[in-house]
Amino acid sequence: MDAIYILIRGCIDNNNKSQRDFYNHYYGFALKTVFRYIFQYDKATDIVNDSFVKIFNNLAKFNLNKESADTEKILMGWMKRILINTAIDELRRNQTAPNICELPEYIWEESDRLNGADQKILYKELICEVKRLPPSYRTVFSLFVIDGFSHNEIAGLLGISEGTSKSALAKAKAQLKKFLSNRFSEKNYGATVRQ
Repeated sequence: MDAIYILIRGCIDNNNKSQRDFYNHYYGFALKTVFRYIFQYDKATDIVNDSFVKIFNNLAKFNLNKESADTEKILMGWMKRILINTAIDELRRNQTAPNICELPEYIWEESDRLNGADQKILYKELICEVKRLPPSYRTVFSLFVIDGFSHNEIAGLLGISEGTSKSALAKAKAQLKKFLSNRFSEKNYGATVRQ
């Protein structure tokens, strides 16, 4: 029997050890997902914990297919929706711009979902640049590009029109392109000067 299937079954049966193992196994994934929307570490951990309560309360509704080889991928997609919706609900409640801080380094430690050090560095750099965007652009960019939501879904989640979502995405991409080209120009210029 697949280990993930056993873990999920244990959580559905309210087995404390299974729930603790599940939480520990997916905590890093959950925090990185939430941190794309909530930049205060303490608030992000609160959102993660609230999300895990929702996950455990609704895990019996998750379509657990013992035969599927992609159970964990499907589970993580399902969890990501809960994590993002919980983060978006928090943003709606507190319409203020979030305080930006860094995630502790241990959260970025190598995980099964990142295939190497280069990907980990690129992911960290992308998130740092995305955090510099205005909140509305940042949220739409994260939902569309990183988390794979459609403009229709984003419009429903954020209470905006599809056109507003598309416009915010275009402006976010333009700003990111500018940030990144300036950054790489500085790096290349510095390398040229040193030669």
